Amino acid sequence: MDADASLSPADGRTGKNKMAPASLEGQTLGKYRVLEQLGRGGMAQVYRGYHPQLDRYVAIKVLRPDVAEDEEFIARFGREARAVAALRHPNIVQVFDFDVQDDVPFMVMELLEGDTLKTRLADYRARGEHMPPGEAVRILLDVLDGLAYAHSEGMIHRDLKPANILLTRRGQAVIADFGIAQIVGGTRYTMSGALLGTLNYMAPEQGMEGRSDARSDIYSLGIVFYEMLTQRTPFDADTPLAILMKHLNDPLPLPRQVNPAIPEPFERVMLKALAKRPDERYQSALEMAQALREAAVTAGVELPARISLPLTFATAEAPSESVAVLSGTAREHITDAGFAADDTQETASQRAAGESGKEQLVSALGALGQAVAGKTASALNEAAAAIQGQSPPSAAGEAEGKPRHRVLPIVAAILLIPIVNLAMVWWGSITGNWDIFGRGWPVEVFLVGILLATIMAATSSIWLLIPAGIVVGNGLILAYCSITGLWGHWLCLWPLEPLLIGGTIWASIVLARTPERARRLARVLGQGLVVFAVFWGAITGLIAAVL
Repeated sequence: MDADASLSPADGRTGKNKMAPASLEGQTLGKYRVLEQLGRGGMAQVYRGYHPQLDRYVAIKVLRPDVAEDEEFIARFGREARAVAALRHPNIVQVFDFDVQDDVPFMVMELLEGDTLKTRLADYRARGEHMPPGEAVRILLDVLDGLAYAHSEGMIHRDLKPANILLTRRGQAVIADFGIAQIVGGTRYTMSGALLGTLNYMAPEQGMEGRSDARSDIYSLGIVFYEMLTQRTPFDADTPLAILMKHLNDPLPLPRQVNPAIPEPFERVMLKALAKRPDERYQSALEMAQALREAAVTAGVELPARISLPLTFATAEAPSESVAVLSGTAREHITDAGFAADDTQETASQRAAGESGKEQLVSALGALGQAVAGKTASALNEAAAAIQGQSPPSAAGEAEGKPRHRVLPIVAAILLIPIVNLAMVWWGSITGNWDIFGRGWPVEVFLVGILLATIMAATSSIWLLIPAGIVVGNGLILAYCSITGLWGHWLCLWPLEPLLIGGTIWASIVLARTPERARRLARVLGQGLVVFAVFWGAITGLIAAVL
């Protein structure tokens, strides 16, 4: 289809059953060119879009085709979109436009690059830490400012959760996804409407009775506050109904019993915000904000002037880069805008990061096998990316200056295998000592260990300690038995195998709990294994050559 073509009935959709195609990439919605998909989930797909006249990149939220067939939902979408587009507040994501084209309803909003509160909490979990109370209160106060404004305009959010709270370079928290909010006016909502929220954060009256007001948002934000200071939500179960019943009936697990470091004044704020009955909660966002400020003073907790930089980017490679709010041509340099759809579903990079080490390792070795079989450097890039649980870098990414230092050591390690074998053949041919292969064959094991350790160091993947450590350790045992001819000693040495395997697996699991430390140690341990394997491989080869 032509890049400038709009959606039309010719796409195979007729009458009331028109449906959006599986992907809108490359097509046009209104004034906006639809680029790549950022995410999809409960009721929408989110795309990155471009407005050529304004030279502005945006996020476009498109209703799922099956949802769009519901005329009542489409009508409600139109009402909500008008109300949301009227909101103007620094702590609320700006909606620029909305429309319905060929039965495809969509909203256009500012495209923000950075992390969400969900990501920030995951960073703390990975470090085995809790968010400092002052930081948590600073974020909540920003959210409450945005909520107070929205509530005064007759809007409630109805789906507040960490994934819908964005953290920006300005040091502010910004509320995202008011797309499912409703106009407040004493309206009682249906159960189907209520379940548009997220159960773990949903107020009892919203889940069981299908009604919401500003106090329902207060309850959801209380759950968020609870999670920020305890690293867990208070109510969870195996089924949706069980979660709803816990919100309705179960007493709140006291925050200070989960994390005794929580100041008592903050616990009191949570208890009031999470009261079962709406009348017993804070009655407005302004009231809760005032209570938070007073609790901070009572607890002696100093509130930071701004939200700290994301832990995700506070690394040696990127010591100061934080969330960016960009527009215009600067949007072309976005590296990961997937968080824009974090309210609907995890992005591909998040899913990859959540894979187990075993799955990453299998994927990595599969890609590496292609490289050894004669693939180009792109296959090596795929291996490196798979080991780290990331998407393979694209050619465009390489052209924009992505580092190649990871590939070169791996290529050198691969080339070392035929070079050493040719050297052994050359030595056997000129000396007639072909027993160099008979006794020196463990050199091949060391060469494989060198390759694995090189990949480990180049990609900073602690999970490669398992195969690299096992291969190099076995190389040393096999070299001893082969050179000495004392294979009977294997009966004494074989107990080292379970120790070697279990030790590398245990060490990898323990180190992986602290990602940044694991990356540093992976580089050091990988380089150490390379030196160890090169030394003993050389010793093995030299002894086999002179025997």
